[in-house]
Amino acid sequence: MFDIIQVDSRYAVVPEQLGTKRKFWFRDERNRIMLFKAEERGTGEDWAEKIACELCKELALPHVHYELAISDDVPGVVCEICAKPPVSLFLGNQLLWLLDSRYPIDKNKYKVSEHTVDAVVEALAILPPPPEPWGADMPPGIKTALDVFIGYVMLDAWVANQDRHHENWGVLANPLYLAPTFDHGACLARNLSDDERKERLTTKDKNRRIPAFAQRAKSAFYASDNSGKTLTTIEAWRAFSLRSPTASIIWKDRLRAVEEARVEQLLAEVPPHRLSPVGREFTLQLLLENRRRLLEDEL
Repeated sequence: MFDIIQVDSRYAVVPEQLGTKRKFWFRDERNRIMLFKAEERGTGEDWAEKIACELCKELALPHVHYELAISDDVPGVVCEICAKPPVSLFLGNQLLWLLDSRYPIDKNKYKVSEHTVDAVVEALAILPPPPEPWGADMPPGIKTALDVFIGYVMLDAWVANQDRHHENWGVLANPLYLAPTFDHGACLARNLSDDERKERLTTKDKNRRIPAFAQRAKSAFYASDNSGKTLTTIEAWRAFSLRSPTASIIWKDRLRAVEEARVEQLLAEVPPHRLSPVGREFTLQLLLENRRRLLEDEL
């Protein structure tokens, strides 16, 4: 089973203002600045974040590392700060606004039609890829920030992450780099009830089964600022991949190397009181379906 880190809230340094969940920063026994994110709503964001983190590791994708945690009997996750002083973290909306003052930096993070593939690609063009330690193990041939970001978008399509809005990717500044990928707790359909999971696993209705369900996953990217709707996660992957087909092939090869047995093993590491057997089976099948769709997709 994955370790569960015990966090004493009395050592909280400062609350975190971003997002809707209870969070606070603290220093651990190694004097590292850590963030605890509570999972008070029972929607599974803790185990989903952990599984996404482990899948990032399998892909050799630069990522913030998460561990399961508990504080004051409330489950959650912990991660180390990715922008240690004097480095700062700037979010995607801030970078896009710096490049184009018309970008709606203060607009609600969802349904921002200006958050287009073109705008993000233009922003990535001025950035180097993540530095060490984040980028230490990236696959050979991944050279630019765009190449790395294509991996982020592939991850989104694999884990059904619909939450990469303009505040869920960012830049490390001083000096300037693409930040590692972070905040994947909304992935893996983690908020479905076990009744719905079981029904989707067993129904004979093709429109209710996992392949049909997987196709509906939406990204937070738009093809253009007047397109009216976001791209699906697969469409976003395809749109970014067309900008660097070589990087797309490299990331697909990494995905192909992650075998079903390894994914099943990772899911088995989640404590059963956080992810039920039917939840584990549903999540496995969702990951396998999305993996199949990505590997069969032709640019």
